[in-house]
Amino acid sequence: MERPERPRANGCGGAHGALRNGFVRGPPGTQINHIVHNGGLYKRPFNEAFEETPMLVAVLTYVGYGVLTLFGYLRDFMRQWKIEKCQNATEREEQKDFVPLYQDFENFYNRNLYMRIRDSWNRPICSVPGAKVDMMERVSHDYNWTFTYTGRVIKDIINMGSYNYLGFAQKAGACQEAAAEVLSQYGAGVCSTRQEMGNLDKHEELEKLVARFLGVESAMAYGMGFATNSMNIPALVGKGCLILSDELNHASLVLGARLSGATIRIFKHNNMQSLEKLLKDAIVHGQPRTRRPWKKILILVEGIYSMEGSIVRLPEVIALKKKYKSYLYLDEAHSIGALGPSGRGVVEYFGLSPEDVDVMMGTFTKSFGAAGGYIGGKKELIDYLRTYSHSAAYATSMSPPVVEQIITSVKCIMGEDGTTIGRARVQQLAENTRYFRRRLKEMGFIIYGNEDSPVVPLMLYMPAKIGAFGREMLKRNIGVVVVGFPATPIIESRARFCLSAAHTKEMLDTALKEINEVGDLLQLKYSRRRLVPLLDRPFDETTYEETED
Repeated sequence: MERPERPRANGCGGAHGALRNGFVRGPPGTQINHIVHNGGLYKRPFNEAFEETPMLVAVLTYVGYGVLTLFGYLRDFMRQWKIEKCQNATEREEQKDFVPLYQDFENFYNRNLYMRIRDSWNRPICSVPGAKVDMMERVSHDYNWTFTYTGRVIKDIINMGSYNYLGFAQKAGACQEAAAEVLSQYGAGVCSTRQEMGNLDKHEELEKLVARFLGVESAMAYGMGFATNSMNIPALVGKGCLILSDELNHASLVLGARLSGATIRIFKHNNMQSLEKLLKDAIVHGQPRTRRPWKKILILVEGIYSMEGSIVRLPEVIALKKKYKSYLYLDEAHSIGALGPSGRGVVEYFGLSPEDVDVMMGTFTKSFGAAGGYIGGKKELIDYLRTYSHSAAYATSMSPPVVEQIITSVKCIMGEDGTTIGRARVQQLAENTRYFRRRLKEMGFIIYGNEDSPVVPLMLYMPAKIGAFGREMLKRNIGVVVVGFPATPIIESRARFCLSAAHTKEMLDTALKEINEVGDLLQLKYSRRRLVPLLDRPFDETTYEETED
């Protein structure tokens, strides 16, 4: 007698080649997409691709780093014996018996690996970081230890690296005119904190506007996006609290968690089985030694992860948060403005309620073309942060022209400027994202992340190809960001493209043409159309129950 198939919690049956992890297998040679409809939590398909690193490429990458390390030790030996000139920072001779100020091993990577490709970073831009930029040319005559400017400016480089998602980084238009007018009225600086003489009417206007935009009771703005995380998390949790943090969270979240004094536990990236196990253990076992219940359990996640291009599985995170009575801190630095039909971020993207997120954080540095960050939530939360947040008590208030830039861009996105320009930009970004990702996959590159994420990582793997890709693209007037170890795992070096609504189809086609040529030149088309499942668990092992407070 044939055994009946067990029903699955994610709504995906076992027919037509469905796999246990929510992957759907197509004909041989086709790509496997991560498609999730978990228990009706998702109102739209959720497609993410993380293709397996080819074994030969992984081995050659390790060999490449091994060769570089061996030559690094050889060059250090030559420097020690004055055979090669030593240009790195060292202790003075009279301090040789002191505790080392410069740890030799810590600087080994910078001296011998990073220095070889240092010209790929910190390139000086001398224009607005829009769809195209101007760059100051520089050369090095000592293998990237120092640079000399030639006086030449490289014009009209297609900018594929800035976080200018909605194209508001511009030197003309409504935002620029409004910021210039406020500059003439208020000046550039405030010279005080919000709690003293630095609370302007513009700050109040901005916070009310952001609260309406997010759909929350209240909001507070800060002058620095990094400090919004690092200085506010310690105000929310402390000793006796537990933080559950995604392993790929941004450094600002990591620093804030460490400064808080709370216990920190890490769950696998976007892995709900790993998160639920930590939640269960936290509730069952309580605090170490005393076994007392945790005062608070705070889950830290991001909307879009800026190195992976992945989107948080927010419906499942919220379901777990409700089930286990914990709190949720959502960092929407890259997702606000870039996701959702009207640019309201990952909450709108999934069709969820802002009330389900306890702390909504985001920055103005990306989609809004400005600077600073915000936190939104219930009025009680914001009133508490106004008093106890270090950023509110000790940091200088936001510059008035920057505030006006944000106000004007947010009103444009919301349509309160009387135009549909903002909505059109959000739609254009979504179209550019899907087009660019599809074309790169068709060319045979390994591309990470969600199909709707404007952050597009193209895998390079080998260390020599990091610098080569950046240089070859710059020769072709394309500006790109390349990333390697330790910012990524050692075998997962990549180029990271950031799409913008300001990119025209002609610009994208030009960039794609050059990327295709460089990909052939450097042999970067590794794709075999085999993807690694992001989750280790079968979806039918866990169901989520909505519980009333």
